[in-house]
Amino acid sequence: MDILRISDLRIGFTVHGFARDVVKGVSLRVPAGKTVALVGESGSGKSVISQAIMGLLPRAGGVTGGEILFRDPLDRDTVIDIAGLTAEGEEIRALRGGRIGMIFQEPMSSLSPVHTIGNQIEEALQLHRPTDDASARRQIETMLRRVGFKDPARAYGYYPFELSGGLRQRAMLAMALICQPALLIADEPTTALDVTIQAQVLDLMRDLQAEMGMAILLITHDLGVVANMADEVVVIYHGEIMESGPVEDIFRRPRHPYLKALLKASPHFDMQEGERLVALREARAQPAATPRAAPVISRPANAPPLLSVRHLRKTYTTGSRGFFGKGTQATVLAVDDVGFDIARGECLGLVGESGCGKTTVSKIIMRAVTPDAGAVTFNDGFGPTDVLSLQGEELRRFRQRVQMIFQDPVSSLSPRMTVMNILREPLVIHERGDGAEQTARVRSLMESVGLDPRFLSRYPHSFSGGQRQRIGIARALALDPDLIVCDEPVSALDVSVQAQILNLLKDLQAERGLTFLFISHNLAVVNYMADRIAVMANGHIVELAPRHALFASPAHPYTKALLRSVPFADLDRKLDFKLVAPGGASDYSHWAPAFRPEAGVSLEPLSLGEGHYVLARPEANHRELV
Repeated sequence: MDILRISDLRIGFTVHGFARDVVKGVSLRVPAGKTVALVGESGSGKSVISQAIMGLLPRAGGVTGGEILFRDPLDRDTVIDIAGLTAEGEEIRALRGGRIGMIFQEPMSSLSPVHTIGNQIEEALQLHRPTDDASARRQIETMLRRVGFKDPARAYGYYPFELSGGLRQRAMLAMALICQPALLIADEPTTALDVTIQAQVLDLMRDLQAEMGMAILLITHDLGVVANMADEVVVIYHGEIMESGPVEDIFRRPRHPYLKALLKASPHFDMQEGERLVALREARAQPAATPRAAPVISRPANAPPLLSVRHLRKTYTTGSRGFFGKGTQATVLAVDDVGFDIARGECLGLVGESGCGKTTVSKIIMRAVTPDAGAVTFNDGFGPTDVLSLQGEELRRFRQRVQMIFQDPVSSLSPRMTVMNILREPLVIHERGDGAEQTARVRSLMESVGLDPRFLSRYPHSFSGGQRQRIGIARALALDPDLIVCDEPVSALDVSVQAQILNLLKDLQAERGLTFLFISHNLAVVNYMADRIAVMANGHIVELAPRHALFASPAHPYTKALLRSVPFADLDRKLDFKLVAPGGASDYSHWAPAFRPEAGVSLEPLSLGEGHYVLARPEANHRELV
C-alpha cells in the first residue's frame, strides 16, 4: 500500500505579477514502511514539494495541477487529496503534525525562541493526542532520551538558543515523532549534525519506522545517507524528475548524466592526492585586481607558525539565578587546555561533534570570546603579537588580519544591505581607499569568487545558498587577511554547490597563499581540504596528525568512532548502525583505559612519530595507543 502518491504535481509561484512554474509534473510514491529519498540541488523543488504535502506553501505559491493522495494506515478506506484541501482548514491541521510529521532543515528558525524545548514538544502532543500533564512530561522525556539528550529532565527546560545546532535538530526530531506519525517528511534532517549523532538519528528513524510501520520521505543532498537509508530514490532537477527507481539501480546503474555528476561531486576518502571534486558548474576564481605578494610555496623549517594557541580554557555558566541567589545554574567546561599551531599557507582541519568546543576556540581566536586562561600568538613575520591582550586601535588593526566565513550565509548577511554595501563595509570601516577604489575592489572580489559584478545591486535573498556563501567568502577576502577561519562553511550546501565552494577555497588558497582554520563535522570534506587535522572531544584535542596519517592509522577511540560513523555513497560499504558509537562517541566510559580521563590522572599529548599526537596517559606504551 502507498501511504503517499503524488501524480503529475505542478506548483507555481507568482512574484511581482509574473507566474512561474517551479514543480513541473512530478510523480512519486511513498510505500508504507519504506523510505523514499528525494535527491537534488538547492532550488530543484524538493522543499516546495514537502511544503505542499504539509499544506504549508507560501501565499505566493499554489498547486496548479495534479494530486497529492494520502492514505492513512489507520483508515485504509479513506484517501485524502491534500492538494484539494483548504489551506488552513480543519482537515489539513489534523493531518499536519499528527499523522504527517516533518523535520525542517533549519531548526533555529523553526523553533520558538521564547518557549522551552519541552513546552514546544508538549504543544504538538496535546494538540493531536491530549493527555494529562504528568503523562505528557514522561512521554516527552522518553522521546528526548531516544533522540540523544543525555539529561532529558534538564533538556525539557532549555531554550533553543542554549543548544548547539545538533541538539536543536534532535529537539525538532523529538517534536516530529512525539505523535507517532504515519508519514515522516525529513527535509535535510542531518545537515547540521556531526557524523556520530547523524548515525544515531538515522538509526532512531529506522527503529521507529520498523516499530510503527512509519513511511519516510527523506529529502537530502547527502548521497551517503541515501545509500544507507533509502529503499527507493527519486532524483529531481529544476522541478522535473530526472531518474527514479530502487536504490540498487540508482547507485549501481545510474543512467542520467545529472545523477552521474552528483555522484562525482561528493568528497570521499578514496580520492587521490591532488584530485579535484567534479562540480556541476565550476566557480572559477579570477585573478585579483589588486595583486598580492606571491604566495609562499615552501615554508622554512624554522619559520614561526602564523598562529600559535596554547592552553586555552573556557567555562560557561548556564541556567537561571533566583532573586535570593538560588537557582539552577551549572558550569560547563567548553574548552580545556587546547593548543595547536597553524603554519603560513597551511589548512588545519578541526573536527568533532556538536558541543565539543570547536566554535568556542574559533571565537577566542577572533576575540569574540574571552578565555579564562591561555594564550593566542599571531606572527606574520614582523614579530609575535599577543592577541588576547590587544586593545583599541591595535585590536582594530589585528581584525584585518584574521577573517571568518560563517556556517549560515543567510543569517550572516544583512537582509537590508545590497551585496555592494556588504562587500564595501569592511573597506569603509578600515578606511581602505576612496569610493572609486572601493567600488573597483568590490567588483574584483565578485569576480574572484565566480559571481557576476552585475549582481552587486541585489539583496542576499535573491541568491541561492551557494551564491550567498560565495558572497560570504568575498567579504572575508576583502581586507586581504592572512588567516581565514572557516566555521562549517559548506555544511548547509548540497553536494554540487559544496564541490564548487571547496574547489574555490582551494584555488584561492593556491593563488593568494591563504591560511585556513577549517572547522567541520564532515570528515570527508576535511580530508579534501586540510593538510593536518585536529580532532576535538569534550573540550580537549584528543588527536592531531597529518591528514594521511589520521585516516590511515587513527589511534584515539574517539577518532575511530568518527571514522566508523561516516556514511559512504556506496552500497557495498553500508554503515552498521548498531556498532556506530554506542552511547555516543564522546562518552569516555567506552574508551580504553589509556585514553580515559579520571580524577587524579593527567593526560598528555604523546607523540606517535611524524607529527602524529594522541592525548593519553603518560605511562601508556605504544602498543596500547595503536
